[in-house]
Amino acid sequence: MLNKYFRVIVGIMVLLSVVLSVYVNPKWMWFTVFIGVNLIQSAFTKWCLLETILTKVFKIEK
Repeated sequence: MLNKYFRVIVGIMVLLSVVLSVYVNPKWMWFTVFIGVNLIQSAFTKWCLLETILTKVFKIEK
């Protein structure tokens, strides 16, 4: 269940940042870079801030 929420939220954030960078300001692309870097670091460290937030908000066991 957590994996589904995580993928939906990250997908929405990436699409939103691309739309904002096209229609508002190209500097919004840095938000996309931040998301990508966070995904890479979480693969190595096994820790992700979004996962921590989702487990506390929805009271989900890992």
